[in-house]
Amino acid sequence: MNSAILTGLIIPFAGTALGSAFVFFMRREMPALLQKTLLGFASGVMLYVVVEELVPEASEGEHSNLGTIGFALGFALMMVLDVLLG
Repeated sequence: MNSAILTGLIIPFAGTALGSAFVFFMRREMPALLQKTLLGFASGVMLYVVVEELVPEASEGEHSNLGTIGFALGFALMMVLDVLLG
């Protein structure tokens, strides 16, 4: 098997396994603010991946970042409205 393919399979698996083990063993010792911060970061990363990789039209053309920036601004606006309007 090609080493690039093997590396491409092992690194995400190892990162996922280490991250889940960290959360499993540290979940009771983490402050609530740190848990919320890490959850928000993970959510942001997932949204970025969805917009950039899973929606092909968002990353085509010469202005490929414009769709991502528009999505981020729209999402931020909806979150602000959700908090303000409760």
